[in-house]
Amino acid sequence: MTEVIAVAVITLLAVISPGADFAMVVRNSCLYGRPTGLFATAGVAAGVLVHVAYTMLGVGLLIASSTALFTAIKLAGAVYLVWIGIRTFRAPAELGVDLEDGPGLTRFEALRSGFLTNVLNPKTTLFVVSTFTQVVGPDTPVWQQAGYGVFMSAAHLGWFGAVALFFSGALLRERLLKAQKALNRVIGSVLVGLGMGLGFAR
Repeated sequence: MTEVIAVAVITLLAVISPGADFAMVVRNSCLYGRPTGLFATAGVAAGVLVHVAYTMLGVGLLIASSTALFTAIKLAGAVYLVWIGIRTFRAPAELGVDLEDGPGLTRFEALRSGFLTNVLNPKTTLFVVSTFTQVVGPDTPVWQQAGYGVFMSAAHLGWFGAVALFFSGALLRERLLKAQKALNRVIGSVLVGLGMGLGFAR
């Protein structure tokens, strides 16, 4: 029971801590609407399952012990965030306040954006690997470890789903889109800042 509580508490604290996943879901929800934000959320949750899968297979220990491999993942994530951030910053204010009009992302593109943001996020790598190595015991049954992984993914799905619902609310989104140029620059700057911080972090 102590192990279960520890995993639950660590997961919830990690999920609500603002980071790249939060910024990406807010971006998609504000700029493109609720369905796009929710598909990005699903991508984030799917990304968590990837971290859990390779950790259970033992690859997580390799990543944690290999400086070169971890650095490569960190830099890939940093480049992706900076690229998305620059695209957002430079995007023209072309989405109309009529929330049903204007270009958007396809469901696959939204899913992919959330998935890649999470999979390439070393913060999530460290969260999952450290949880499984420091909290989950070696004698914990595989089915229980898998259950922890599903819980981690579900926690991300629930939290970021709520974030997507909030930031895609009609009234809030209409107000944000009226200042869309500034919104693009704020979100873009945050993503670039996260990417730069990720790339230079030790």
